[in-house]
Amino acid sequence: MRAKMITLTLVLLLGAGVAACGDDEPSTSGSGAEPAEETATPAPTEAAQTGGGADAIAAGTSKDMNAKPEFPAPSGEPPTELVVEDIVTGKGPKAKQGDQLTMQYVGTSWSNGEQFDASWDHGQPFPFQLGVTSVIQGWHEGMVGMQEGGRRLLVIPPELGYGPDGRPPIGPNETLIFVVDLVKLG
Repeated sequence: MRAKMITLTLVLLLGAGVAACGDDEPSTSGSGAEPAEETATPAPTEAAQTGGGADAIAAGTSKDMNAKPEFPAPSGEPPTELVVEDIVTGKGPKAKQGDQLTMQYVGTSWSNGEQFDASWDHGQPFPFQLGVTSVIQGWHEGMVGMQEGGRRLLVIPPELGYGPDGRPPIGPNETLIFVVDLVKLG
């Protein structure tokens, strides 16, 4: 049984490369209703505004959009709410529910600061439809308002990620850190 679980995990990881933490089930908000269309950039949370781990990560993230982003390891307790902070502000229309996005990303775990996935390492950006494609809820909420050419920090609490179950190599109740670049909108 354990060998089957390990094999299944490897097949999922190699076949989809964790695909920006995609899931086999469509993303829902829990109500069964379609997500509301939003056009405003989410405001940074109090944790991002008052300093601490997320603020230090945002301040230390590289701004070179032609290279895989580098950022400092997290410290302290993770924020309990979604943190959305633009590192580089893009130009043009803001992403809204239903838009097709093409992203480059790096994902790390808050607990150990280790990378679990990066589109940069797969050699191609990751396309998905905001509010439609099966990715974690933190992406659907955190990408709204982002502009093409921008780089954004997302710190995603477990309830907007993989919750108490986790998804190997992501552990249970893990806070996720993503630095995402919006390569193309539309």
